[in-house]
Amino acid sequence: MARIDKENYYLDIAGTVLERSTCMRRHYGAIIVQNDEIVSSGYNGAPRGRRNCADLAYCAREAMNIPSGQRYELCRSVHAEANAIISAPRREVLGATLYMVCKDPASGDLIPGSTSCSMCRRLIINAGIAKVVIRDSAERYRVVDVQKEWIDEDDSIPPHLRPEDRRG
Repeated sequence: MARIDKENYYLDIAGTVLERSTCMRRHYGAIIVQNDEIVSSGYNGAPRGRRNCADLAYCAREAMNIPSGQRYELCRSVHAEANAIISAPRREVLGATLYMVCKDPASGDLIPGSTSCSMCRRLIINAGIAKVVIRDSAERYRVVDVQKEWIDEDDSIPPHLRPEDRRG
């Protein structure tokens, strides 16, 4: 029997964490790993003490036909990445790796191409996390170098305001 590689080992753990998710649209699980130790975990669900969408059998964004990736301010859930960051001491996430898995709650299928929303990207950047590993299939995953892909290539700046695109 072949030994599982570390990335898939940690992604499997994040996949177990997502089983606690209470979102009706997407189940996300995340863990933060530093020096080969799990620092924290998080899944998407309502803030502590509030009722979850799954318990209410109601999703406001779904009811309003809001496309995936839009109008997160209307969502009851705290995202998995945010919950993992909230649960970790900053000194233990500096330079760490966040592992993330996303599944469709209706089918249980992995959702390839998943990524962190713009709000979670900002949290990941400010927490000092160095890499994000995202599962696309049972064995395939992507590795995001936070500095290169989310800081240096800042997609939140309109093209006409980027220094390299300005005409001077």
